[in-house]
Amino acid sequence: MATTASTPAHTTLASVTLEVADLDAARRFYRAFGVDAYVRLRASEAPSTGFRGFTLALTVSGPSTVDGFVAAAVAAGAAVLKPAAKSLWGYGGVVQAPDGTIWKIATSAKKDTGPATREIDEVVLLLGVEDVKATKQFYVSRGMTATKSFGGKYAEFAPGRSASVKLALYKRRALAKDLGVPAEGTGSHCIVLGSPADAFTDPDGFTWQHAATPAPTAS
Repeated sequence: MATTASTPAHTTLASVTLEVADLDAARRFYRAFGVDAYVRLRASEAPSTGFRGFTLALTVSGPSTVDGFVAAAVAAGAAVLKPAAKSLWGYGGVVQAPDGTIWKIATSAKKDTGPATREIDEVVLLLGVEDVKATKQFYVSRGMTATKSFGGKYAEFAPGRSASVKLALYKRRALAKDLGVPAEGTGSHCIVLGSPADAFTDPDGFTWQHAATPAPTAS
């Protein structure tokens, strides 16, 4: 009886692995920061200089919760790149973990409507890319569904059913400016993205590997 080839798995963001030089120290930091359930960690000595081309963004309920996460990160060893402050869109700040990963913590609320919590509403992985439209089309061609798109400036994709981190694209220089760092950088991104689909590398050099499980687990 004739058989048919199986349909390739569509790309979805199933896990985010940060490559760090000191695995034990990174575990302690992310546990204290309160985001260890959202990332995996892997020891690596891959050289990396300057901006690594991405950030992980936390959306929380209010300004006091932003302040709490920033304070926890700083107490655990993070450096403040942009102090938490009000802006036209809300309130937020940017910190850099000891391993070099940049985290943005923000809320659309300008005033607290309740007490501070340690709850995270959403985690978004923002990839800084040279051509948002082209990279968006690349991911769409691999089966991802774009849910938001603002011309050549920003694009966002629907998360997988079990994914705890959403994928989005932003112009590299605009992302670096928003984070308060120079856009230049060389070497490894120090991040590996997991997907049920086959391994591949996107147009901006971000690497994806086959992930056997559908969602990240605490390190």
